[in-house]
Amino acid sequence: MDTSNNINRAELQKKVLEQFRSGKSLFGKDGAFAPLLQEFLEAALESEMETHLDEEERSTGNRKNGKQKKTLKTSQGSVEIETPRDRSSTFEPEIVKKRETILADNLESKIIGLYGLGMSLRDISNHIKEMYDTDISATTLSSITDRIIPHLKEWQNRALEGVYCIA
Repeated sequence: MDTSNNINRAELQKKVLEQFRSGKSLFGKDGAFAPLLQEFLEAALESEMETHLDEEERSTGNRKNGKQKKTLKTSQGSVEIETPRDRSSTFEPEIVKKRETILADNLESKIIGLYGLGMSLRDISNHIKEMYDTDISATTLSSITDRIIPHLKEWQNRALEGVYCIA
């Protein structure tokens, strides 16, 4: 399965069905939903970086400085993400803080929930505020949701099987 920023939805759907039918966890390192969690976290971090590097910050000469791999431990296994960096090291991400290696259980389930629920933009913004457990600027929320909504729409509009096994 492609775990880059462009997840193959057909392969994802096939893997979800296989894991669901066999009773395997859909979460964790080899779980079908791990790439969705990774994609959401990376998009949110990228949005935070763009908000951080506003005109004032750029005028000081600060700019993007690549990415760093980070392994997050979740309740169902580990997920590897790439976190953006800036030249002056003033970027302080909110969703996955610096040196944080454990993703809170409630945060993980809420992120996955965004992909499965048909929520309005306002509901998603409220959900993200709740996930961050802090007050986040409207600009940051707008930037995050603007990046995530196309993925939500694609997931919600995917073709479904006629019959699903319920165990």
